[in-house]
Amino acid sequence: MALTLVNPRGLPEVDAYHQMSIATGSKLVFLAGQVAWDAEGATVGEGGLAAQVERCYLNIGTALAEVGGSFDDVAKITVYVVDWTPDKMPLFLERVARAAAKLGGAPVPRGGLRPG
Repeated sequence: MALTLVNPRGLPEVDAYHQMSIATGSKLVFLAGQVAWDAEGATVGEGGLAAQVERCYLNIGTALAEVGGSFDDVAKITVYVVDWTPDKMPLFLERVARAAAKLGGAPVPRGGLRPG
């Protein structure tokens, strides 16, 4: 699936993401929410944000690879974190980067990551 990222005239351009993505192609895949479970169903990083973030992104990468895709094909990722505070963002991004290194690419949509 090809994605075209657009910032329409009349909407602000933001460094972290694009206002719109247009997907074209013949395959649309919806992935169930991923949690920090390994292939055997054991919890990874019980009670720790860092290891759980990395495991979730690796799980997404595994699922994408199964259908011949990669994070380059992802239009949107929604992340839910219990007890989120902005000071956790550096740790979150560090583990996303570690997952990226293991997967050989950036595990965020091409439009960027929008912290919420």
